[in-house]
Amino acid sequence: MAQPPQPPPHPKITVVVPTYNEAENVPELLRRIMALELPRLEVLFVDDGSPDGTADLAERLSGEYGGRVRVLRRARKLGLGAAYVAGFTEAVQAGADLVVEMDADLSHAPEYLPEMVSMMERYDVVVGSRWTAGGGVDPSWGLGRRLLSRGGSLYAGLVLGLRVADTTTGFKCFRREALERVDLARIRSQGFVFQVEMAYACQRQGLRVAELPIRFADRARGQSKMSLKIVVEALWRVLAIRVRPGG
Repeated sequence: MAQPPQPPPHPKITVVVPTYNEAENVPELLRRIMALELPRLEVLFVDDGSPDGTADLAERLSGEYGGRVRVLRRARKLGLGAAYVAGFTEAVQAGADLVVEMDADLSHAPEYLPEMVSMMERYDVVVGSRWTAGGGVDPSWGLGRRLLSRGGSLYAGLVLGLRVADTTTGFKCFRREALERVDLARIRSQGFVFQVEMAYACQRQGLRVAELPIRFADRARGQSKMSLKIVVEALWRVLAIRVRPGG
């Protein structure tokens, strides 16, 4: 099989971070991302009208980082999946060569980014995986939370025939060309099942996907966005994706 085209020597990297009430985490997240030796890197926050001023804070901090921080404001909470689609679309239109998605709560360590970017020389998508060999989660996680996360990945993998171990991870890097091949307008899922639908779309497109083992840290500040509604959506949406991909 032909090797994918090589990315530019110094690719333009856009890190897409959806936010809702993450003002407590934004300064440290930006400090750690911008400390990486990755030229041509920018951060795009997609904010759903955070009442705690997350978007205003991110825009103020942009000046400290040479304008490499942008904010895409949305008037209200429209869903995690819709936030990522908006961010991915904006990044591609702005000429990004590589697009990273990650959480704002520091559960995804920015220090993995250089290795992710290096792997993009051989792959179309690199997945930060908790459930592949060498990966793991915060020791504070109880058995119930571990079972929910691991079980969700196994359930989605079995129903959809996914070949990645961590189907629900929100830490990924895409080549621009990969996102252009996936019809983002047809991605309907919200919550963490959005990650499942994206994994399925990438697999159906025959994209080269690799998993990078990561250690998932627990949120230190702010409140988790997980809810029973998101879990219930995941159960039926996985089945719906199997029956009507992209529908």
